[in-house]
Amino acid sequence: MKIDIAARPLLFESLEAPLAPLERLPRSLWLGGMTHSQGTLVPRLAALEAWRAALLVGGLPEAASTGWPPEALGLRVQALFAELELPRYCGGNPELGDTVLQGVLFHLDLIVDYIDRGASADEAVEMALAAFRSDWSERCGEMDALIEVFGDLGDLLKNTRWDLLRGLLRSSGWQEVVRIRRLLEQMPALVRVIRQLGRERPIEVLDEASQCTAAVMEEALALRARTRSVHVPDLPGQTRGVHRSGRIARMLPAEAMMLAHPRLRLVWHARHAERALLAYEDDDRMEEVRQAHAPVLRPTPRRAPERRMEMGAMLVCVDTSGSMQGGAEAVAKAVVLEAARAAHAQRRPCHVFAFSGPDEVVDLELGADLGGLERLTQFLGQTFSGGTDICGPLERALGRLDDEGWQLADLLIASDGEFGATPALAGRVARARTEAGLRVQGILIGDRETIGLHELATDILWVRDWRRFGQGDGCSPVHSSRLTADYFPGALRTPENRDATVSGGEASAALRAGRREKGGIANLYRSAGREANAPEGASDGATSAASDGAARGASGQDDGPRTD
Repeated sequence: MKIDIAARPLLFESLEAPLAPLERLPRSLWLGGMTHSQGTLVPRLAALEAWRAALLVGGLPEAASTGWPPEALGLRVQALFAELELPRYCGGNPELGDTVLQGVLFHLDLIVDYIDRGASADEAVEMALAAFRSDWSERCGEMDALIEVFGDLGDLLKNTRWDLLRGLLRSSGWQEVVRIRRLLEQMPALVRVIRQLGRERPIEVLDEASQCTAAVMEEALALRARTRSVHVPDLPGQTRGVHRSGRIARMLPAEAMMLAHPRLRLVWHARHAERALLAYEDDDRMEEVRQAHAPVLRPTPRRAPERRMEMGAMLVCVDTSGSMQGGAEAVAKAVVLEAARAAHAQRRPCHVFAFSGPDEVVDLELGADLGGLERLTQFLGQTFSGGTDICGPLERALGRLDDEGWQLADLLIASDGEFGATPALAGRVARARTEAGLRVQGILIGDRETIGLHELATDILWVRDWRRFGQGDGCSPVHSSRLTADYFPGALRTPENRDATVSGGEASAALRAGRREKGGIANLYRSAGREANAPEGASDGATSAASDGAARGASGQDDGPRTD
């Protein structure tokens, strides 16, 4: 006889059934749930599961239906949860919900200790609830401070040490974070630009700056072969069956036998006249192929804008030189804070390069954890000083594009524009833009457009009212972000300007050849392709002086002050 072992009940199955909630509860609630002084084991475990499930959806269970804590105490705990709005914080955050339940178990377990110290039962309950209220009132305030800055806690409270977080939120650097967060409300354009960085996922918005050649299907008429079946009378073919016909050649033998009978002969003639003779049916049809016009879809190559790619990794280069002090410093810090907020809300990586003088570059990995929050607070709490060297951070940013997960990153440069990249480095950035699709977004925090930022950035957002974010009031008097292009077109590093520029050797050779006579400066300008800029009616002395100045400027021997 074969015994079905699987159908037999386990020996201790009935005894272990009440402990089934332990399989669904996290291990952090096992010790407090099994060794608690209030209530009995089985109702307490079932109640913990019900409380946890309700907190995860942002609600509270019925105190009378759980069985633990006792009904009167359970109503007090439920009212305290509603007072502190704990379900609002715990909704969708299981780690925080488990921490709240651990706090409930801890403080309610101290009721018997308060009684042993001489307090009455009611006083002990009040002391336990007051301690829980004091503990979580402070924590709720800390979470409100984080929500004010980041909007969504996300994984920020996962495995977070509350003592370190409390010290961070009480520091002076965090007060600067809150101040910068409020400044962001006055810069919606800046927020919108930073949120559009990255090239990971396409959105429904078309990017006019990025166009590709695509095959657009258009309707057209074309000749197409059509096949049809045509019936051909009296055409012998495959025999398909028997039918009535007047064709003598295809009649059945039985019909022919009637011709030999003297009376049936008349019947045959009658059938023949009526075309009712039984005859073989031939497949007398043929296939005909003809050409006819038909609508078709014809591909036509066209230049069309692509869907914009957003929500990828972000590389941020922030100028922390001494020229950025004041309102420009506040805007630069707002750029970093908004980049951290976007990375936290959209779950994407963000790396910041804070640069000032040569070899003074600070790397900041802004992650959605306590370490990233500490680095962000420390950066926003410092004061900017030093020189300006854009080459170091740009080289690090371009090198980061080769790492896994950063190939689709966009680069953001926030500065007052008082810098200049070397031609080799500017060429590397240009190649990354054309070959890898890198988008370089510039944030100009200053009064004028500069050549350095113009050569690097794909697009520039000009924060003209940066002064009002500092100590003083005022706004930029500049009316356009293209002052350099409008009034100094020869200063831009373009192929046309390079071709029309005289080298220092050519200018020196022209001077040594004796071109100091009247009109010599015009010849010099004509050789450089800049005749229109030559001074008219100048005297020989003025012409000679202008020629000397042009030669010194072209050969790089003029040590005087220069402007952008």
